[in-house]
Amino acid sequence: MTLTFDVVARDGNARVGRLRTDHGESPTPQFMPVGTRATVKGVLPRDLREMGATVLLANAFHLHLRPGEQTIERLGGLHRVMAWPGPILTDSGGYQVFSLAESRTVDEQGVTFRSPVDGASVRITPESAVEIQRRLGADLAMVLDVCPAGGAPAAEVEGAVARTLRWAVRCRDARARGPGGPPALLGIVQGGVRDELRERCARDLVAIGFDAYAIGGLSVGEPKDAMLRAIEASVAPLPQDRLRYLMGVGTPADFVDAIERGVDLFDCVAPTREGRNGRAYTSAGLVHVRNAALAEDSSPLDPECDGVCCRDYPRGALRHLFHAGEMLGPILLSMHNLRFFLGLLTRARTAIAARAFGAFAAEVRERWRAAPPAEACRE
Repeated sequence: MTLTFDVVARDGNARVGRLRTDHGESPTPQFMPVGTRATVKGVLPRDLREMGATVLLANAFHLHLRPGEQTIERLGGLHRVMAWPGPILTDSGGYQVFSLAESRTVDEQGVTFRSPVDGASVRITPESAVEIQRRLGADLAMVLDVCPAGGAPAAEVEGAVARTLRWAVRCRDARARGPGGPPALLGIVQGGVRDELRERCARDLVAIGFDAYAIGGLSVGEPKDAMLRAIEASVAPLPQDRLRYLMGVGTPADFVDAIERGVDLFDCVAPTREGRNGRAYTSAGLVHVRNAALAEDSSPLDPECDGVCCRDYPRGALRHLFHAGEMLGPILLSMHNLRFFLGLLTRARTAIAARAFGAFAAEVRERWRAAPPAEACRE
C-alpha cells in the first residue's frame, strides 16, 4: 500500500496538499466522515461522494469486536464492505484506551478490554493492532498508542508518551514483517498539554520513521488555548513532506485554528451526532430544528446550501420529522452537516491557494466560537 503527499500551495503555515493512495487521492486540508463500524450513520456512500468526501475513517477496535477482521477480509475487505472506492483510514483502538478506561487494563505488552458488545475479554497489542488493520484492508493505519486523560498527572503523561514510543517501534516492526500489502502507518504524537513532551514525542517518532503523523490526545477536556499550544508543539518537529492528521478535533473554529498551524486532515463525529439530535450547522450558525419557532417556517434550513435537505425541505417540515420520530429527519440533517463540514474545508483550500486564509479564518472564528465543545467529537 503506497502513500504519497505533496504540498502544492501555502499561506503562512496553512497548506494545500495532495494525498495519494492505491485507492485514489484526496486534496487537503480535508475532513474525514467517520464510519466507526464500517458505515457513516444514515448516509449512503454515493451521497458522501456527491457532497465531496474523499477519505473515510473506520475504527479497527470496533470492527475487530464485530464482525471481526477475518469476516471483513473474506467479504472482500473494508472497501467492499463500506462500498467505498476511495482511501480509508482506520483508528487502532488507542482512543478506546482512553474512552473505555473503566473496562480495560494496560500493561507493557498491550491492553486487555472488557468487550462493550458481550463482556468478553479482548486483548490488543501493537502487533495485533497492525495485523487487524492489514486484514481489514485499510489504506492508512494508526499505531496503537496510550492517550492520557486531560488533566492527568505529569508522571502519568510522561509514562504514556514513553509507552506510546515503545509501542510505535513495535508497530513499525510488525508492519515490516507483515505479508503483502501492508497499510501506510501513522505515528501518533502524545504528551498532553506539556509542550516539551509533545516536541520530544514528535522528534522521536520522526526518528523511528513513519509514512505520516497524527496528533492525538487532544479534545479530552483541556482548555482551548492549551490545545492550540499542544498542536503547535506537535507540528514543529514533523517533516514538511508528510501528512499531518489531528485526531478527533472538529468544530469549524477548531479546523481553521489547526490549519493555521499546519494540520492537513481531520475527523469528527459531530456532523452525524449533532444531526441525529436535531442540530444543524448553517452559514448563520447552529440551528436547533426542534424549536417551536420553526413549526411553520417555510424557509430553507440554510439558503446558502444547495443540498437536498435545504433544497427540498422547509424548516417546518424538518421539525415535523423530528417530532414525529421519523428516521428521515436525522438522515437529512446528518447529510446537511457533512456537506457543511466538507464545504468548509473546500473553502479553506481555496482561501489558502488565494493567500487569503487569514481573513477566511477570522470570519469562521467569529461565527463559530460558540459551537458545541470538541469533546463530543470521538466515539
